[in-house]
Amino acid sequence: MKIARVSATPLNLPVTVQSPSRAQTTSLSVCLVTVETDSGLIGTGMTAITEEEVIGSIVNDIAAHHLIGMDPMRHEQIWERLYWLLTPRGQSGYASHAIAAIDLALWDIKGQALGEPCWRLLGGARAEVPVYATFGFNFFDRDELAAAAREWVGRGFTRLKMTVGHHALQRRDEPRPLDQVIAEDVQRIRAVRESVGPDVQIYIDANCSLDYFHALSLAKKVEPCDISFFEEPVSQNDIPNLARLRAKTSIPLAAGQNEGLASRFRDMLVAQAVDVVQPNACISGGFTQCSRIAGMASAFNTRFANGGAWPHHNMHLHAGLANGSLVEYHSVAVQCCELVFDDLPKPERGMLRLPVTPGLGFKPNPERLAELARRPGSRGAGKA
Repeated sequence: MKIARVSATPLNLPVTVQSPSRAQTTSLSVCLVTVETDSGLIGTGMTAITEEEVIGSIVNDIAAHHLIGMDPMRHEQIWERLYWLLTPRGQSGYASHAIAAIDLALWDIKGQALGEPCWRLLGGARAEVPVYATFGFNFFDRDELAAAAREWVGRGFTRLKMTVGHHALQRRDEPRPLDQVIAEDVQRIRAVRESVGPDVQIYIDANCSLDYFHALSLAKKVEPCDISFFEEPVSQNDIPNLARLRAKTSIPLAAGQNEGLASRFRDMLVAQAVDVVQPNACISGGFTQCSRIAGMASAFNTRFANGGAWPHHNMHLHAGLANGSLVEYHSVAVQCCELVFDDLPKPERGMLRLPVTPGLGFKPNPERLAELARRPGSRGAGKA
């Protein structure tokens, strides 16, 4: 079996986020990658949280030509070739995203060829994974946030994540003083805790939008709210600042969803900078590299979880590996996946059961995908 064609389709997907009192329209960018074989098997991978047209160009104009004729079952060989093609001097960023999408497509093919779901090929540690729901976004006011939290608990979720920081460093030119941002965050977190009671786990995520001083100030103020982890608290996932912050707060720290190099996770672990490493299969080099990162986390006795959304891909990683744990059920990202894919599993009572269908267990709907690529405003139009 040989690779016959590799193609990328960038998409900008419209979604509506519903609170109990109103709806907010937004969009999210993804890039699908399809690998076709001469035997007729087709695998699909994806990446996101990046500029989708750049990934499409990397795959279509550079990587695809180097993969034609290769054996899709030899994922280590292909991963290594892509690494030296796209990141020969340690670059990260876009290259890691492109490698991740291709790698996921190869694992999808591997599962189909062997008649097994990816999670079993990755190790088959468990048949279901716990999820936490990312529900609390910056466009909700306090009352909407509290009401939305109650609604998600009513749907059977006992682990909830909300954003904080709200791109404060990025928006300093407005001006938008960071002390005011975190003062409001404190009130929002308290509102959610009061709304759901003591038995629901609450996670907060600053999306790398705070400096060390304000991240520490926020952490100290909300420690009484019993926060389960503080994700990406400081800009650039700055490892020395993460280590300093971890030493001064009782809240566990998490980071890594957008990191592309395994060496960055090594550095976090050696520095004892985080309590939870969060490689994302759609970003951090696919299942192939994320499995290596999970091995490092195990050796350091550090928790390994999913950050950065895309639960239906990451569930395979966390069900497959013995030290797999939480998967992020990001409400906006899930809506995007539902626009594109058929046969996606849904959580029940906070658990996501893995499919037994070979490969990833879900496929793009060709009619909807074609329509999404054609729609006005989708920068993926004409890129299939």
